[in-house]
Amino acid sequence: MKMMFKAALLAATPFAVAAGIVPVAVAQAAGNVGVADVQGAIQKTNAFTTAMTQMKTTYAAPIAAFDARSKALQASLQPEIVAFQAAQKAPNANQATLQTQYAAIQQKQQAAQAELQRLSAPIARAQAYVEEQIGAKLDAAIKTAMTAKGITLVVAPQAAISYVPSVDLTDAIVAELNKSVPTASITPPTGWAPNGQGAPGNSAAPQGR
Repeated sequence: MKMMFKAALLAATPFAVAAGIVPVAVAQAAGNVGVADVQGAIQKTNAFTTAMTQMKTTYAAPIAAFDARSKALQASLQPEIVAFQAAQKAPNANQATLQTQYAAIQQKQQAAQAELQRLSAPIARAQAYVEEQIGAKLDAAIKTAMTAKGITLVVAPQAAISYVPSVDLTDAIVAELNKSVPTASITPPTGWAPNGQGAPGNSAAPQGR
C-alpha cells in the first residue's frame, strides 16, 4: 500500500509555482523574505490527509493489485540481475554478452515500470484531483499568510541557505488552506485530467465521495 501511495505522489501534479514565490536572486534585494514549502503545505492539510485515508479504502483493489504485481515483477527480475552481476565479476567477462544481458534486463524493467504505471493510474489521478482542489486556493492562502507576517517575498526552502523558523510560512499556509478547503473529493469528474486537460465541458464541481 505504501508503494502505491508513493507512486501516486510522484505522479501527482505539484503546485511548485504560485504567486509570491520568487527566484532567490530577486529575493536578495528584499528585506522581508519568507520561505514556504507549498507542495508540503498542500499535503499537510486536513483535506489531503483525510482524502488519503479514504483512498486506502476506496482504491483498496488497485492498491492490492499494484503491490502484488510489483512484488511479482521484482521477483522475476531479481535472478537475472544477480546473474548479470555475477557475470560482470567473472574473469575475462565477455563485454558483448554483458551488454546483451544488460539490454534485456533494462527492457524488462521499462516494461515493468509501464505496467505498474498503468496499475497506479486510478489512484494517481484521484490524488492529483485532490491536490488540484486544494491548490486552487493556494495563491490566496499564500497572500494571506504573507500579509499576516509582513512578508513581501517568498522563496522555496531549498533556495535559502539558512533561515530562522519564524520566516517559514508553511504552517500558516496550511492553516489558511484548512479554512478555505476543509474537504476534498477523491472522485474526479468524468473526463477530468491533471493540469486542466480534461475534455471540454467536464470541469464540473467536485463530486461527492
